Amino acid sequence: MAIQTVGIIGAGTMGNGIAQACAVAGVNVVMVDIAQAAVDKGVATVAGSLDRLIKKDKLTSAQKDAALALIRGSTNYEDLKSAELVIEAATENHALKLKILQQIDAMLAPEAIIASNTSSISITQLAAATSRPDRFIGMHFFNPVPMMALVEIIRGYLTSDATHDAVKALAERLGKSPITVKNAPGFVVNRILVPMINEAFFVLAEGIASAEDIDAGMKLGCNQPIGPLALADMIGLDVCLAVMEVYLEQFGDSKYRPCPLLKEMVAAGQLGRKTGRGVYTY
Repeated sequence: MAIQTVGIIGAGTMGNGIAQACAVAGVNVVMVDIAQAAVDKGVATVAGSLDRLIKKDKLTSAQKDAALALIRGSTNYEDLKSAELVIEAATENHALKLKILQQIDAMLAPEAIIASNTSSISITQLAAATSRPDRFIGMHFFNPVPMMALVEIIRGYLTSDATHDAVKALAERLGKSPITVKNAPGFVVNRILVPMINEAFFVLAEGIASAEDIDAGMKLGCNQPIGPLALADMIGLDVCLAVMEVYLEQFGDSKYRPCPLLKEMVAAGQLGRKTGRGVYTY
């Protein structure tokens, strides 16, 4: 199945990043959000990102114009009907995702594939909310989408080979390096990464080292490009907490207990870069 048009639900950081990756690769995009202001902001973000690539001589002005011409913004789910693949990239909220998936499932062509960009919710469970579990799959992009090569392709219990192969081919067309993952909480990368971030908060809370020294230690000792606490600020402390809570619930193992300091900071509204203050002040 050749995918020529991709629908994207959500024009935020992940949604507009996926839209950019698709458009630069010559794939038609329909990017939908609930408010026109959100759609406009998403398109503007893509334009700004492409301008930065032009300044770095990684893109020409003509290529930017061609990419933007392939992105259609909308506030109407009906406009997704032309898509062979629709990627749900809404907020990491289980109830919200289920509501969206049920709405679009009812209107899409029977052969259309639905993918979720979830970072922690069961693909099998999300697929069961639709009439097409064989044509449902996880497609977990990483932030910032235009720069990060990895896409985790997560097979639900009933995901067909044809669905997997079509989505993998699209990811490769976008210049990504996909890995195939079985459905499990956190999949591969976040299953390893977020508990490490959580442990960094425990180290900080116990006063073993300062935030700066914890991050410096992991950068210099493990060759990580960014320390775990700075990364938490980038991801959003609320997102990190939500993922740990999913792990604790799904696995029932106390090793996934969220650090009390992380919970306190989220309760205080210090969520990281998006609020101007998390572990660090921005």
